[in-house]
Amino acid sequence: MQKMKRMKEIRTSNGTGFFRKSMIHTGNTLFRYRNTMFFVVGFALIISTKPELLFKSTFYDNCMDIAGFAVAITGQVLRALVIGKDYIKRGGRDNKMMANRLVQGGLFAHSRNPLYFGNILIIIGMGIIYNSVWGYITAYSFFIFGYIAIVMAEEDFLRRKFGVEYEEYCNRVPRFIPRFAGIRNTLSSGGFDWFRFLRKEYNMICIWVGSAIVLRIWTEILHFGYAARKKDIFVISLCLIPVFVFYCVTRYLKKHEKLST
Repeated sequence: MQKMKRMKEIRTSNGTGFFRKSMIHTGNTLFRYRNTMFFVVGFALIISTKPELLFKSTFYDNCMDIAGFAVAITGQVLRALVIGKDYIKRGGRDNKMMANRLVQGGLFAHSRNPLYFGNILIIIGMGIIYNSVWGYITAYSFFIFGYIAIVMAEEDFLRRKFGVEYEEYCNRVPRFIPRFAGIRNTLSSGGFDWFRFLRKEYNMICIWVGSAIVLRIWTEILHFGYAARKKDIFVISLCLIPVFVFYCVTRYLKKHEKLST
């Protein structure tokens, strides 16, 4: 009886407003096409907006690149800790949400969506590297809205599947920004599955690191022209080689089940 009463309270508190229904519907749509759509939107923003040269100085522009890469690395480290410690399989089947269990361990004891928060940090870092005012306005607005909508759709799915257990989890753990209390114990307890991390994450790493390098090349061309920066562009392009080698080697190992635990 108590559980049924609690479920009724949950449904009442969640409401059935038009805005919430619209966001859930949008989130379900974005979830199905999230990889392609986010890539297409990001590419469209790059070719339709022009990066700024901060204070018209290459020094400050380089500082922006370093800062952006640091933010992106932070997001990647967060994703690595999530995948290596207590991975959640919510990627879905046939582009539909699924969850065999409600994962509450690892980084999920500190944030309900640490993977998405890591993604947002990577996107912010890439935006800082590109440094376009209109890119900031449009890209950040779209991606943040998109992730909020997807999270609302996932929350609706998990709330219907796990009920009170999920609601209690929501009351304990923040939605995005991790709660740092007890995080040292979380990180020190248990092992880290490096094989799972490589299997699940090598593609993501190569995409955003390769994209960051290409963005740097593109901004050099837009600011100074290819002829004026030919040597610099060549040196930067060499950074794509280890990314490509890492991708090929890891993919080979994965295909031949050398990364299985």
